[in-house]
Amino acid sequence: MIAVLSPAKTLDYESPIPDLAPTRPRFAKEAQTLAAAASHLTQKKLSELMQISPALAKLNADRFRNFADAPERPAIFGFDGDVYTGFDVKTLEEEALPFAQDHLRLLSGLYGMLRPLDLMRPYRLEMGTRWAPRHKKLTDWWGDRIGKALAEDVAADGERVVLNLASQEYWAGVAGYLPADVRVVAIDFRDGDRFVSFHAKKARGMMARWMVEHRITDIDAMRGFDSDGYAFDAAASSDDQWRFSR
Repeated sequence: MIAVLSPAKTLDYESPIPDLAPTRPRFAKEAQTLAAAASHLTQKKLSELMQISPALAKLNADRFRNFADAPERPAIFGFDGDVYTGFDVKTLEEEALPFAQDHLRLLSGLYGMLRPLDLMRPYRLEMGTRWAPRHKKLTDWWGDRIGKALAEDVAADGERVVLNLASQEYWAGVAGYLPADVRVVAIDFRDGDRFVSFHAKKARGMMARWMVEHRITDIDAMRGFDSDGYAFDAAASSDDQWRFSR
């Protein structure tokens, strides 16, 4: 079983991290190509494309221009948004990281797909961005590459199951490109009957953390997820769309 998460807009390149053996991203060259192309975008254009403030546009324009010389950090320690608050890698036992490396994938607009210990440089480029070199949008530029890479990892894992903890925006980079015999189970987190985005994002990270902590490889065992008061709602679930409520 391979679980997939979305990335985060917020990054942490300051906190101390363990002494690890990092890995190289599968799509490092593609990331360099995208960063080089994005370095030619003006701050105004970046602000419009990403719907961000002038200050954030300047920050990201500088990141793209200086991408080759930027510091690198294992992705699971670099992302710092709501999902990664839920995952809370800082308190994860170091012995669990090899399992995470094998069974967790982080989707990315710039890097396509990352393993937790793959080195990444600071960036912001969302999968839903309506820009890409010689294409109208980023998902078109990536085409089937992310889906094929995920399919390779699923095949190597042997279970042929994907636990989809990503947002719709990022799953769009994978959807339609996996073999028909790969089972995808998507998770819907609710507070009662309500969908609360902040809570759902955090819960996705918590579920990935729970899978890693318990070294779970059987999708059916994931129904036992019970962090932060969540419980599997069988009545509101189907075979490939599970609901957890609290």
